[in-house]
Amino acid sequence: MSKLNARHVFTSESVSEGHPDKVADAISDAVLDACLALDDRARVACETACGTNLVVNLGEITCRNFETLNTKAIASKVIEKIGYDDPSEGFCYQDFAYVNNLHAQSPDINQGVDRADPENQGAGDQGMMFGYATNETEAYLPVSVMASHRILKDLATLRRSGAIDYLRPDAKAQVSVLYDAGKPQAITTVVCSHQTRDVVEARIQKDIEAAIRETLAPTGLLTNETIFHINPTGRFVIGGPAGDSGLTGRKIIVDTYGGVGSHGGGAFSGKDPSKVDRSAAYYARYAAKNIVAAGLASKCEIQVAYAIGVAAPMSINVSTYGTSTIAEEKIAEMLLSGKIFDFRPAALIRDLDLTHPNGWSYSECCNYGHFSHANAPWERLDRMDAIREYMK
Repeated sequence: MSKLNARHVFTSESVSEGHPDKVADAISDAVLDACLALDDRARVACETACGTNLVVNLGEITCRNFETLNTKAIASKVIEKIGYDDPSEGFCYQDFAYVNNLHAQSPDINQGVDRADPENQGAGDQGMMFGYATNETEAYLPVSVMASHRILKDLATLRRSGAIDYLRPDAKAQVSVLYDAGKPQAITTVVCSHQTRDVVEARIQKDIEAAIRETLAPTGLLTNETIFHINPTGRFVIGGPAGDSGLTGRKIIVDTYGGVGSHGGGAFSGKDPSKVDRSAAYYARYAAKNIVAAGLASKCEIQVAYAIGVAAPMSINVSTYGTSTIAEEKIAEMLLSGKIFDFRPAALIRDLDLTHPNGWSYSECCNYGHFSHANAPWERLDRMDAIREYMK
């Protein structure tokens, strides 16, 4: 029996927008959003570190009128929106030390990216990126990671509305799913650790479990045997950057597919779309999702590889985990043809309009997985008919 079809339990996790690493991601992406608003050809590689009453920005940015941006004010607005509004907790939007060590991008890198002919724009770095899709959820994501995201997103809503008024922004969720014959059968275990004010533990466990059950009920995968671990270590009052430092780019598995499939190793946040670590991973997701939605496979993973300064990909590989209705070589041939999907950096940026966010923002899409936002351009299902026509 193949590993795909063997009976097994798979676990994925998510982290909330108040997790220290996600605070860092959101600040980096908010700086990116601000730069693109000034200059759609901005080159941005913005890193953020945060700790107790501290935010540090460092990295490389080349952007027209960048000197007009108040990056500390950008960070403050992000922190306020997340919900860190109590100075006694050790991290608050109203009062934090700030260090700005941003500088211009190296000309050695830039000479490999920009071209006189924009269509021949080179890749911003070498490396390989992966895109994945599965038809096991409406979002074309694995159940385990999608359920983890939804738990935390719903708890954030309850926090902001005051329905559970003692919740604070930092949290993690983890969902384990039993698979048989490649299909999800049941949720076996749910783990949730949520920062709170100083409240009786029994109340916290009761309220959060009830909220999680409501979130997961529509999956039909909860059973009488599902185990819940809510704040299993007990008290969780000190959290966020005051409880543990945060860095941009440390949650790459949360950001993608929860450990299902492969990962090229590159992080997303703080990078403009000339960096194929981000844009090509988005585009590979876009292609994989349309392939699955077109009925060519139940699962699809695409790997694309680049050389820095070179426009054409070094390779494109397709794996459908044995679920395809057509030869994988035919799917790869379609991707390599450039007739439906064009993986050159300038083309994929154009196709998804990644330098002109409209109705979405990089700083919003960095939370609860980069592939769980229906209004993001890489989540569109608009190439299915073209795919089916090609395969005739």
